[in-house]
This record gives sequence, C-alpha cells and structure tokens, in this order.
Amino acid sequence: MPADLIVYALVAAGLVFWLRSVLGTRHGEEREHSAPYLSPDADERKTSSLSPDEGPATMEDNIIALAKEPRRNYGVDNKTAENGLIDIAKADKNFDIDFFLEGSQDAFAMIVESFAEGDRETLQNLLSPQVYTAFESAITQRETRKETETTDIHAIRKAYVTAARLEGKIAYITVRFTADETTVTRDEQGEVIAGHPDRIVKMSDIWTFGRDIKSKDPSWLVYETRSDIEDDNDRVPNTH
Repeated sequence: MPADLIVYALVAAGLVFWLRSVLGTRHGEEREHSAPYLSPDADERKTSSLSPDEGPATMEDNIIALAKEPRRNYGVDNKTAENGLIDIAKADKNFDIDFFLEGSQDAFAMIVESFAEGDRETLQNLLSPQVYTAFESAITQRETRKETETTDIHAIRKAYVTAARLEGKIAYITVRFTADETTVTRDEQGEVIAGHPDRIVKMSDIWTFGRDIKSKDPSWLVYETRSDIEDDNDRVPNTH
C-alpha cells in the first residue's frame, strides 16, 4: 500500500476514535480544541457565560447562558430544548453542551463526506443500526448505477439545538446544521449529472443524536437525519 494511503488511513481511524470517545463528554483533562469545520470567524465570537470573578458555572447555568446568547456558531433554539438539555445534564454529570455541539459538527461533516465516498466502516461507527442500514442501502444503489459522488463541507455556519429529551436512560439531542458545501454526482463515464464542482451551496439538515447515559461507552450515535427543507435531502438519506 502506498505510504500516503497508509497515513490517510491512520488519520481517518484516529478521527473516528476521537469522535466516538469525546462527543458530548468531558473527563476533566481535555484541552481546548478548534473544530476544523467551524466558520472562519467562529473562534472570535466565543463568549464566556460568567465573568472571571464569578467562578465556574454549573452545566445547567452554562446551558441557560447558551440559550440566551449563542457561542461561536452554535446555540439553543428554544426553551423546550433548553429544559431538555438541563434534564440530560442532571442525569449525566459528564455531559458538556459546548463539547457536544463542537463534536457534533465534526461528526456531521465526516458523515456527509463519508456517505459520498461510500465509506461504510466510518459510517457504521457513527450511525445507529437503523440509520446505517438506510445509508448503506443508498450507497449500494449508487454503486449499482455506477455513479460516484463527491461532497466537500467548506464551513458549518450554524449548529443549533432544536430539541432535547430523555426517554428512560436514552438521551436524544436534535441539532439543525447550516453549512456551505459542494456536491457533485458523476455517471459511469465521469460526466456530471448533478451538482457543480465549482458551486458552493447552503445546506440545512436536522439530525438527532442519541446516547445511553448509563453506558460506559461515551459515544453519541446519529438516530435520525432529515432535511430542514421539504423535498431537499439529496446529500444523505432521509431517515425521519
């Protein structure tokens, strides 16, 4: 195997492991990180929920502050979602809303691009079994038609929690993603049959992440994907 492919495989495997390990949880030793798909000016818009002399906020305080004033390019859309997040934080002391929303953006971009590439292994690590089945079926159909697809996520402009709830021991968080992307579909001869390689378009999708908060596995998996715009979900399967 060529050396560049070996390096690529190692990097991809490491990123999948990081997403599965830290999406939505903190263990007290993490360093600040910058999500690679945040919009260019995102870091400049980060604000603190409390002034330095007020001391650390509880996660409940942090969620309330995030609902009142978005941080970077993410926030909480409504009071019902805010209350649901607080319920999750009370039930799961390791839950961190900022960490979750930053990690969810990386997961979103990786899943969309992996679906276009037909990367089943990566998808299986990040999707619930039902959602993976839908994605895998769509990939198989595309391969049967001998079509290829390329999708590049250039920037995630917004990631807002629209709903959050606890159902027994399962926590569900729904996020609306708004992103800039380029998508191209080609036929067997390499001719473009959908999209444009030089055109950046805005996509808006609503995804639901879920996790068993009693499990030692910190992974959040995608339980549902759908477009925010009716009849406009060509990039990934609609599993709603």
